[in-house]
This record gives sequence, C-alpha cells and structure tokens, in this order.
Amino acid sequence: MLNVEYVRSLNCNYERIRLDKLPEEKRYQYNILGRCQIRGLLPCSLRYIDGQAYLYYDISSRQNVALLYGSRCITREWVRDFLWSLRQIQQELGRFLLDVDNILWYPEQIFQQLEGNVFSFLYIPYYEGESGFMKLMEFWVEHIDYNDEVLVDCVYRIYERVERNGEIYLQNQIFEDAECLEDAKIPELVYTVVEESRMEEAGGDMLPAVPSIDSGEEKARIQDKQTKPGRKGIKGILEGKRSRSQRLREDYRQAKHQEMAGYDYAVAENTHYEAAYGQTVFFEEKTESSRQPHRLLTLEGKLCLALDRPSISIGKKKGEVDFVLQDSSVSRMHARITSVEGDAYLEDLNSTNGTYQNGQRMHPYEKKKLEEGDEIKFGKVVFVFR
Repeated sequence: MLNVEYVRSLNCNYERIRLDKLPEEKRYQYNILGRCQIRGLLPCSLRYIDGQAYLYYDISSRQNVALLYGSRCITREWVRDFLWSLRQIQQELGRFLLDVDNILWYPEQIFQQLEGNVFSFLYIPYYEGESGFMKLMEFWVEHIDYNDEVLVDCVYRIYERVERNGEIYLQNQIFEDAECLEDAKIPELVYTVVEESRMEEAGGDMLPAVPSIDSGEEKARIQDKQTKPGRKGIKGILEGKRSRSQRLREDYRQAKHQEMAGYDYAVAENTHYEAAYGQTVFFEEKTESSRQPHRLLTLEGKLCLALDRPSISIGKKKGEVDFVLQDSSVSRMHARITSVEGDAYLEDLNSTNGTYQNGQRMHPYEKKKLEEGDEIKFGKVVFVFR
C-alpha cells in the first residue's frame, strides 16, 4: 500500500511517497530519474527525512484527473489525447530503458495541465505493487460522455480486453482499438446471447455479452464468467444510465399528474364542505428548516458567496470553477468548499499561493473543517466564514 502525502517545500507543491525500505539509490532507475528530466514524467527526487526515504514528485500547476473529472464528462478528444500521451511515454521510457509497468495509472496519480490535455505520469523505480490501470478503466466507465456511442463502444472494448488479457494489452492492441476515435467508425461486434432464465438466476446483474471467439475453450471460459452474479460491465452501465434518465422523466411526469389530481380532488371537497356545512379544511403543518446556508463575507461584512450547494470550487478560471476570483494571486483551480450534514470543509486544490485558515497555510489537497468566524484566505483574497 502506498504511503502518499501532499506537502509544500521551496515554493513548490509535491506529492511524496514514503518507501517501505531504504532504496539502493545507485541502481540505474534511481540514477536516471535523478539526473534526467524525462518528457511525460513528473519531476522526481529522492530525499531522506528522519531516517525515512521519500520520493518527491513536483505537481505544481497541475491537477489530478480524479479531481478534474469527478463531476464532468470525459470526451472523445480527451481519451484520444490521453492515449496519444500513453504512446509517447512508452516511447520515452523505451529510450531510457525504463519499465512502463512502474507507472501508476490510478486517476489520483495522473496529472494534467489546465490549459490543455497535457499529461504527466508518476514513475516509481522498481515498483512491485498494483499499477491501477483497471481503476483508471473503471473511472472512464463512470465518467465518459454516454451521448457519444462511438466513445462508449471503444471504451467498452478496451475495458473488456484489459480485464481479459491484463496490461500486456497496453503495448500495442490498445492503440489499434482506439483508431475508431479518429474516423468515428466502430467495427461491428457479434455478441453471445444469454438466456433470460440464466439472467434471472443471476439477479439481472452480470457481465455484458462479449465478442464471440472461435476458441471453444475461450467460449467456455467467457460463458462461465457471464453467469457469475454481482458484476457489471460497461454495456450494463450504459443501459443503466439511459434507463435511469428515462425513469426519472417518467417519475417526474407521474408525480406531477398525481399532484394535480390530488389538487383537483381537494378543491372539490372544499367546495362541498363550504356549501353544506362551512367546515374548515385541516392543513398539516410542515416544519421548515430555519437554518441559513453558510456564507463567505468580506472583512467589512459584505456577502460574497452563499454556500448553498454540496460542493463549490473557487479559482480564477471561468468555466472551470463555480466562484470566480479575478486576482493574480489566485490559482485557476484554487480551493473547494464542501458541505456534509450541515458542516463545511475547506480543501486546497494544489494552489500556487496557498489556501489559509486563520493564518495557517494548508497542504495541497488538505481538507479542514470550518468554524463560525474563521478567516479564509485564497492567495491574497480574504474572506470570513459565517
């Protein structure tokens, strides 16, 4: 398990990883990372603190993919640019005789510049743990644009083949499968048919059909895999998203219909009572929450922002953040305030000039609970939390 921390040192923000044992720093991979800046890799340095060895990766002016696309869609262009970067980093590592298996593919460990789809990857010398590429695939499944069927089919194919063949698939086949993103053509796939009775036995939650394969052994293996309950592939998620959208519209229509029907019935009852007996119709009291949302005020007490949403991002890049601060000391994506069960939490988003709570600078991606009257500073811009 990786021991990851985010720290600031010498005017730079770092992700640092504590190594389980002291490294043999004279070995080739440590030497080459310390002496060369390899295009596509995060700058890396080996440091020792209190007898512990740490790898420091410079993440200044970058954001990780998990944060950037946690609440928005991944587009076809983004996937295409990412795979192009993947091919480039493979070539660069080959030039320096480095192993691509030592790259971490977790969405939290892949960093992107905000001004374009330029990616930087994290390389751990002689790494023997999980690379996390399936986690990246799962992240794609959750966040790709499901209105783009070409993209969905392409990601489905990549996901299934990585799951079946492992990361050896990344060497060449992944780029051939992604060629469809260039010309918007998807080869027709032939899917095996699963009987309804078997789907019912599996509870309706099973792997989607996969391309048919001539090998009888492979067919049997996939057939067995499809009957295992509790798993869902990309096609299942796609259908789930589409049906969920239709279901929400239908529920809304039915709710409005019932609401109007109930309203008409109540009017008829009131008219009847008034004509015959003049009875008073009883209305149930509804408890209204009197609690006001938290706010950000200036030092003079002027309201600047009502924190009336679960998450509000703050920065100077219009279109990327919810609350724009046009100040040169503020980063493009500077910080975020989230609300959980009535409490508010402040999080720094790897800002250049820092996020401060009551004068104390926060580490990159550190999250702290806010209290009434706290002074918050984004770069040089100061607010009071109420």
